[in-house]
Amino acid sequence: MTPEQNALFDLVTWDFPGAAIEAESFRRIEAEVPPEQRARFSPSEWHIARRLVHTTADFEILPHLRFHGDPVGAGRAALRRGALIYSDSNMIKAGLSVPKLKRFHPGYTRDSILCEVASPDVAELAKRENITRALAAVKLHEHELDGSIFLCGNAPLALAGMIRMIVEGGPRPALIVGMPVGFVNVLESKELLKLVDVPYITLEGRRGGSPLAVAALHAVMEDFL
Repeated sequence: MTPEQNALFDLVTWDFPGAAIEAESFRRIEAEVPPEQRARFSPSEWHIARRLVHTTADFEILPHLRFHGDPVGAGRAALRRGALIYSDSNMIKAGLSVPKLKRFHPGYTRDSILCEVASPDVAELAKRENITRALAAVKLHEHELDGSIFLCGNAPLALAGMIRMIVEGGPRPALIVGMPVGFVNVLESKELLKLVDVPYITLEGRRGGSPLAVAALHAVMEDFL
């Protein structure tokens, strides 16, 4: 290698195990967030907020995070019951840690995470009613969603459809993580969360995504006190 190439490689800290990298990342996050910004969060909320900053490397999400009720308490209680976990994307289903879930209930498996957006029944309903598959999946599985953990990291109409069911007297999830992303119906679906008295975590604005939904539930499961 050239001296210039060697100099660039020397900037990398090679002997850094994963746990140490995470700890150092959190230390840097703590150092960069002003105390007055952190003060708007409770300890449990800050633990989730810090995890989401770690996932995105984006401090600008902090003013837009919203927590309602006791999402950590509600989420952990639901997990201990072995509550159904509903996901609007296969990325969420693939990203959730089954070993972490099993710490709360031994019955959890990958199949405990319900994501049916690709099922033939959902596709048929979506075509018949001229709606998205994400919304069709919520409609088809409405009867299973009471007391569930509802994770939305992709499709705003999945979130909007779930909220409409609650408002109309239908099932009430134990926890909603509302992190849809994009440009159409995203702002509106997150605004609808203000209509329901269900514990939730959301990121206002257009940002969101399945990795954030996964990170939020992982943070709920983590010990932080």
